[in-house]
Amino acid sequence: MATWDWQVFCKSTIDETVYPSCFGPDGDITYLDWLLSAWGWTLSVALLALVVALVFGSLVGILRTTPSRTLVFLGNAWTELFRNIPLLVQIFLWYHVLPALVPPLKAFPSFVLVVFALGFFTSARISEQVKAGIQSLPRGQRYAGQALGFTLPQVYRYVLLPMAFRIIVPPLTSESMNIIKNSSVAFAVSVAELTMFALQAGEETSRNIEMYLAVTALYFVSAFAVNRIALFIENRVRVPGMIGAR
Repeated sequence: MATWDWQVFCKSTIDETVYPSCFGPDGDITYLDWLLSAWGWTLSVALLALVVALVFGSLVGILRTTPSRTLVFLGNAWTELFRNIPLLVQIFLWYHVLPALVPPLKAFPSFVLVVFALGFFTSARISEQVKAGIQSLPRGQRYAGQALGFTLPQVYRYVLLPMAFRIIVPPLTSESMNIIKNSSVAFAVSVAELTMFALQAGEETSRNIEMYLAVTALYFVSAFAVNRIALFIENRVRVPGMIGAR
């Protein structure tokens, strides 16, 4: 039966020194320091990728509901492109292929490339949700806005999108949780996030059980926190009388 050694997180990454506080003094780094730093990288990748996904996914979702066939085609092409290529392949394309085709990208660190890869991948899924949210509204909403003299952009801004986003908060919650879990593929291009920590720290200490359990717990805590925050937002923005508040 395996013996667990949680004290490993209090050890220095340089030698076997054990610090009672589990935090290394004078620039020395313990495995707990390293774990928390990796957690920070994971959250940073996920948060920035979510911003990219929301911006591009919303724009593409709007394009796919406009009367213009050209805009609808471009929106559909974006969605089909990014949702039909595996995420890991997209990250390798951003890291290995695109910098060769677009030299300025060579100056970007792998962290930024992963953010865009994960953000664009998720934007394709969010565009579907935005499109569904807008199309679920009665057509009279659009016509009413136009009857008031609103331009098409104003109809979207003041009439359709406020209602559509309230409707799609639950699926957006799932995407926010997924983006945290999907950020684990960043280890493939050497971003120092949680999965990379588990791989390297496990090899250095031969304590794979402790490392992977700690990383699993932090992924769970992160996703659960997003779920609770989104649930709070959902109940705050819910239209009075709508069924589904929890």
